[in-house]
Amino acid sequence: MATSELPEILPIFPLNGVVLLPGGRLPLHVFELRYRNMVDDVMADDEPYVGIIQPLEPTGEVLAEELPDPSAAEPSLYAVGCAGMIERCDTLPDGRHLILLQGLRRFRVRRELPPHRGYRRVEADYGDFAVDDRVGEAEVPADRLMQALADFGQGHRIQFELDKLGQLPGLALLNSVAMVLPFPPEEKQALLEAPDVSERYETLLTLMNMGIELRQDGPSSPSLN
Repeated sequence: MATSELPEILPIFPLNGVVLLPGGRLPLHVFELRYRNMVDDVMADDEPYVGIIQPLEPTGEVLAEELPDPSAAEPSLYAVGCAGMIERCDTLPDGRHLILLQGLRRFRVRRELPPHRGYRRVEADYGDFAVDDRVGEAEVPADRLMQALADFGQGHRIQFELDKLGQLPGLALLNSVAMVLPFPPEEKQALLEAPDVSERYETLLTLMNMGIELRQDGPSSPSLN
């Protein structure tokens, strides 16, 4: 997607431990009032764009029905996030939204703007990430990734539906695994900031192997359902 088609002023949804990758799809349950406001506002546009970005530290308690105190300091953000378009939005009777975001192109935060209706906005610079427009052309070998996923699941006692995952195209498999596995925020950010799909693939394999080694050689991790 050409940079000119993406908004310079981008509403953002800061989420700790969550990344959106170019070409990936991310379902979200939007229940906090300010982000319900955000979804309402962007859905009024022809092309509803939202940025997903991680805060540098975990956010505090969420009061779903209240707007934040405008005088309170918000958590600082990582420098890089990913812009997405809302492909689907189902609004529940109580005003909550179930949305599906399609990842388009990464952005660098040029500066943060004053909030609007409680939600945060940034001036986004997409210029460093033209490579994201070609993610669909990338060759992603699925065999190594499927084997690493099977080993990761065995090492962490997580059951994956490998038959279904094995039917995904390589890029969809890479994005799904990278976005879903329970890596710490800084490792999620490393996956997001990998220069291209090939580097992201190798980074993901490295992180999965490190996770297996930590489980076998160090303290046990809690079980994940």
